[in-house]
Amino acid sequence: MCLQLLETIRLEIGGGGSDILEARAKALKGLVELVHGNVESAQSFFEGAQGDKGCFGNVALSFGEFLHCKQNFQMARVLYQRAMQDVSERKDFTDSQSVSACNMNLEETLLGATCALGQLEAHLGNFDDAEEILTAALKKAEECFGNYHPKLGIILTCIALMYRHKAAMEQSSSLLIQEGLYRRAIEVLKAPPLEVEGVGATQSRRDILALARGRYAETLIVQQNRKTEGEKMKQWAETAWTNRRLSLAEALES
Repeated sequence: MCLQLLETIRLEIGGGGSDILEARAKALKGLVELVHGNVESAQSFFEGAQGDKGCFGNVALSFGEFLHCKQNFQMARVLYQRAMQDVSERKDFTDSQSVSACNMNLEETLLGATCALGQLEAHLGNFDDAEEILTAALKKAEECFGNYHPKLGIILTCIALMYRHKAAMEQSSSLLIQEGLYRRAIEVLKAPPLEVEGVGATQSRRDILALARGRYAETLIVQQNRKTEGEKMKQWAETAWTNRRLSLAEALES
């Protein structure tokens, strides 16, 4: 709808001044397609985005997430860092470019880019950098939103996943650390009881809850005295999962 409106304005009065808004609209549409699992459709909205003068803030973050999904890690890193720098340097909230750059507020954009960068570094095996970046994101989230906001649950899950990747690569064990992080993440994400079978979870948090509980289940299943609890939790996660781009099993393997 926004893209159609922009085209109408361009036809009636010319395209001057609409470049930044158009970049934001395309990035938002591309991100929606990406979330729905339509990677090829998303690509059409991000083509040429890096050269757009509107590629800053949340636009850079969205483009980075697309490239991260496409496993173009080096360029995704550049865009995450650009988004973080842009938001950190932008102090004037009344600036028209600040408003048009973000469908999230500036703090959320900074947190999103920081968390995404931490995940990327973990995927690349740079665990010290990943831990430092994700810990900074967690502290920032606590400062902005308090100790019990659901956003903390997302970051805690990312930190737990980082420890899992690290343990697998180093052939070590961080089971207790992961278990504690997942338990805390599930708490702040306000997970419903297992008996609710996923339908009680807020729609916007169902997949991250399913991922956290699925991972937590894995740490329980390998413990003989908690195997039954883990299997019940895994079944809940499978029922709650809604992502169409990949299955829960694929997400747990990544």
